[in-house]
Amino acid sequence: MINNIKKLAKSLSLSELRSGMKITAKELVNTKITVQYPEEKTPISPRFRGLHALRRYPNGEERCIACKLCEAVCPANAITIESEVRDDGTRRTTQYDIDLFKCIFCGFCEEACPVDAIVETQIFEYAFESRDGSIMTKDRLLKVGDDNEKVIGKAKSEDSKYR
Repeated sequence: MINNIKKLAKSLSLSELRSGMKITAKELVNTKITVQYPEEKTPISPRFRGLHALRRYPNGEERCIACKLCEAVCPANAITIESEVRDDGTRRTTQYDIDLFKCIFCGFCEEACPVDAIVETQIFEYAFESRDGSIMTKDRLLKVGDDNEKVIGKAKSEDSKYR
């Protein structure tokens, strides 16, 4: 009986409503932290995994030796590699495709690569309008790597102390 009276008094005094209004009033006076996204950008961790890129050696030769470890380790089967042996006996890729619809950006491909050929950059602002745009071909991957080599190198050096 006493519990019923307490419940009735509590419901008539609208204590839940008052506690909610107290939180609302507190939030009205707090300063807001809003980032105006296209103009302002928040810092990105050097370990962020974004768009893929293929790297080259300083002499301009592509790093990928077509060992296919990245293809084997990919849990989503997003990587397709075809290779052939060149005249000097080395093996290089003729096709290197990554399907971004399938990719889960786990970073296993980057970890498995023995020559640091495939990396995940800090680029997160990319879009495509068709299914063909979601397939990163070897030429597109090399272009991303060439355009962002300085940023990739800086992120690699910052991350090296954690490896």
